[in-house]
Amino acid sequence: MTSRTSVRAGALAAALGAVVLIPAVAATPAAAATAPTVSCTSAKAGLADKLKKDITAALANRKGSVAIGLYDRSTKTTCTLRATTSYDSASTVKVTVLATLLWDAKKRNRYLTDREASLAKAMITKSDNSATSTLWKQLGMTRIKGFLSAAGMTRTVPGANGYWGLTQENVTDEQKLLKLVTARNSVLSDNSRAYIRKLMNQVVSSQRWGTPAGAPSTVTVHVKNGWLQRATHGWRVHSLGTFDGGGHDYMMSVLTQDNSTMSYGVTTIQNVARAVHKDLAPTTSAVARYTPTSTPSEARVAVPPRG
Repeated sequence: MTSRTSVRAGALAAALGAVVLIPAVAATPAAAATAPTVSCTSAKAGLADKLKKDITAALANRKGSVAIGLYDRSTKTTCTLRATTSYDSASTVKVTVLATLLWDAKKRNRYLTDREASLAKAMITKSDNSATSTLWKQLGMTRIKGFLSAAGMTRTVPGANGYWGLTQENVTDEQKLLKLVTARNSVLSDNSRAYIRKLMNQVVSSQRWGTPAGAPSTVTVHVKNGWLQRATHGWRVHSLGTFDGGGHDYMMSVLTQDNSTMSYGVTTIQNVARAVHKDLAPTTSAVARYTPTSTPSEARVAVPPRG
């Protein structure tokens, strides 16, 4: 009995010894998923590294998901972060709606009617939702998708069932749109591009927040923003902006979600914008920089009751 007990005890000890080794291997931490980082390139020496450093610093300790698209024609500079991540568009899709309206009118060799011009102005300058819904319905899915195809916005998916604010967009496609709006091309006529920029320059002060923050007074600002709160991913807060003048020509798209409040998302975007403007358009102390409204607002877009 003693001999058998000793054998069993030895076997148990050997088994336990083997078991001890297994958790030691399993406990080794798995490699953490690499968080997306800002990527920049530039024809101007040192600018890409500076932008990457300053944008990264602007995002330090900010929660939520942030996607950034930046392009400066003057220095051939590009910066991206989460460039292909899709977000609910909220009111930023209104620039696409206006571009589609003008593209379609050009194809039909006609001018906008007075009614269309009135709706377009309300849609962009005041972010009027009723005007947007009217134009969205008038255009229809075939024409909207036709413009997206012509513009190369291949990853933008129009919202279904009239919910244009749930259009899926990413900064890659939004940057394509802003490039069309700001330089001669075969998709939008010169008059159409000028018209879009004119309205984006006339956005009411309460909605001129986001990407214009920190822009020098030497550039002309064109902006369209949007926000949307849903049960999933909290607040989406977005800002599109183009800036030209004084030897500068650049555009910026910042899309965010998982924000705890609208103001939190606005602050995140404006931190990024100030870093970008400082690096791309350095000025003397005599030149004022744009200070956005302290009470940002936007139109609340219609969404399904769940989601």
